[in-house]
Amino acid sequence: MKSFALLFLVVICGMGALGQELKPKKRSSDEEINFRTKTKDLCRISISGDQEMKLRIECKSQGMTYWCEFTGKPSVCRAFRNNPKIYWNQIAMELRKLPHACESTEVLKITMCQKAPTEALMKQVAAGMEPEDLANQDESVQKASTSVRGEGKSSVIRKPPILSLTKPTQHGQGSENETEAMRLAREHCWESLHGFCSYIIGIFRG
Repeated sequence: MKSFALLFLVVICGMGALGQELKPKKRSSDEEINFRTKTKDLCRISISGDQEMKLRIECKSQGMTYWCEFTGKPSVCRAFRNNPKIYWNQIAMELRKLPHACESTEVLKITMCQKAPTEALMKQVAAGMEPEDLANQDESVQKASTSVRGEGKSSVIRKPPILSLTKPTQHGQGSENETEAMRLAREHCWESLHGFCSYIIGIFRG
């Protein structure tokens, strides 16, 4: 009876260990892998997902940034389920051998899962490239244009139009009235308004 109970316990433990082996070991969602390519591009790998997994590569190279994304189901590969950390590290090692981490890498292949079904392969689904400081450049251009417009407005000085308020005069009394009007304008008006004042005075003096 004791031997039967011991045998039963061994079988239960073995089944539990087998179940743990078949379950993929989850990688922390916030864990990342950093590496450099053959041409010294600084790159980062980020991984997300469970069954359908997504891998994103972001790299910086000579003032430019480029990126690409891969999706696949590596969990169908038994070697991946046993140790996903080794799987991702092998991918990083393969990418280190390339001059560009996203060019000519439509499919990420590694030896530990080369016999797995094709759905286990990580296939490239998107890629892009842009200047590293594109957002900063746009912001600085906007600020510079706003500053130039502001300076342009402040430097414009609008001069009041020069009004010709002289009235055609006749010889004799007209000339005397104009002279008297100008004299009164000089005495009672500001210098800038002499012409206007003399015109008004001349009208009232006939």
